[in-house]
Order: sequence, then structure tokens, then C-alpha cells
Amino acid sequence: MRKKLTLSIVSHGHRAHVAILLQQLARLDRSDFEVILTLNLPEPEPLPLNTLPYPVRLIQNPAPKGFGANHNAAFQEGNGDYFVILNPDIELTEDPFGPLLKLAEQDSLTICAPLILDTAGQVEDSARNFPTPYGLFKRMLYRLLGRPIVPDTLRQDADTLQPDWVAGMFVMVARETYQRLGGFNDAYFLYFEDVEFGARARLAGCHILVCKHARVIHQAQRDSHRRLRFMLWHLQSAAKYFLSFVHLRVLIRRLAKTK
Repeated sequence: MRKKLTLSIVSHGHRAHVAILLQQLARLDRSDFEVILTLNLPEPEPLPLNTLPYPVRLIQNPAPKGFGANHNAAFQEGNGDYFVILNPDIELTEDPFGPLLKLAEQDSLTICAPLILDTAGQVEDSARNFPTPYGLFKRMLYRLLGRPIVPDTLRQDADTLQPDWVAGMFVMVARETYQRLGGFNDAYFLYFEDVEFGARARLAGCHILVCKHARVIHQAQRDSHRRLRFMLWHLQSAAKYFLSFVHLRVLIRRLAKTK
């Protein structure tokens, strides 16, 4: 039976986070979703998937794949009207899908996300304007110096924030739109694939909205801030994006609007 939502969750050895998230999903008063769970790394023990009240399809990778490649593969396995990218370190304290669906169903070109809160209840800067090399350098320098980063000023109304792109920790997109955009760019192993996806979506006429009436908590890992390998991946992906034709088209469009 066709579902309304296909939720794609990718675990990189985060069994504890995944187990909690699956139970939180089970407590929601809805039966219109399926889960595609991808194990990008081997887990020490299996998850009790057969006890869950919703269908779960398991993908076990023989070798690790990148963020975009994993979600693209999960998209091919699902059949929901809407495809939802969902990080395993997201905590659901309420049902975010109702408000998101209400927003998404107004226009098939709408890509939406909930407000992302940190564990202290503060809104994270997961919705931003398109980055620039200078802006990225400034953010990294501020983190190294322990200085607070001022969030981007975003367009907004009473119900939504209207950023250029949203971080890939929780994103809802209509199946036909994801398919038309070609999903994520597999050339990005980790980091900036959500920026590049947002850029292609905006260039294709999509609207990217954050619903103020849907909230979730992010148990942030911040690996790129702590480990040299992740920092290098971040810098490599940033360079790939800033040298891409997609970024050039974003710059041209921005310049055209200022004239």
C-alpha cells in the first residue's frame, strides 16, 4: 500500500540514537509512513524492527556510502508521496509531520523543514542564506576562537522562515520534486550536499520554507568541529561547491537581482 511519507534514516554506527528515534516514531498517532533504515556501518547487534507498528525496510551497505548516495538509494526503495530525510540524532517531542504536510501540500514545489532546536531549547542555525567563501571562513574562525556566530537574517512571515537552503538533518520534499531534481549530488561524500541541493532546487523554482509550527530537537554531534578528518571533508566539499557551475549560477542570479 502506498504511504504518504517515506522516512529515510541513515545510521553510521548510531544504534542508540536510531533505537530511540524509532520508538518515538512508534508513539506518533499516525499510520501513513514507512521507514527506510540504512546501516552505513555494521551494527554490533540488530535492532528489534519486527516489533514496530509501521513498515521498516533495512539496507545494509557492504561499504560506506556518502550522505547523498545513501538517501538517493533509500528514495528508490520507498513509494511515499513525500520523501523525508531524517537524521538519527533528531528527537521528536511532538508530531512534526502534520504541520509540515499542511505546508508542503499547498505547493508541490515547496521543500520544507521544521524548526531545529538544540538541547537547551534554542533555535539552531540550520536554515541559512547561501554561503560565501568569506562567510564560511568567518564562521570557522569564530568557532576556533570560541566566539558566538550570529545567525543569518532570513525572510519570514507569521508561519514560516524563508531561507536559501536548510541543513539535511530533517527535510521534507514531494517525491516528484525530488525525482525531478535528481536527488542529492553523489559527488559530495559528506557536507555541502544540502547546500548544493538547495541551490539546484531554488534555481528550479522551488520554495524552501521552515515551518514555525513544527519543532524537533537535534542532539548535535559536531564531528566536523572536533575531528581533523571531518574538517578536511568539510573544506573539500566547500571547495567543490564554490567551484561548481551551480554556485556560479546562484552568483549570476544574485547579481542580476541587485541591478
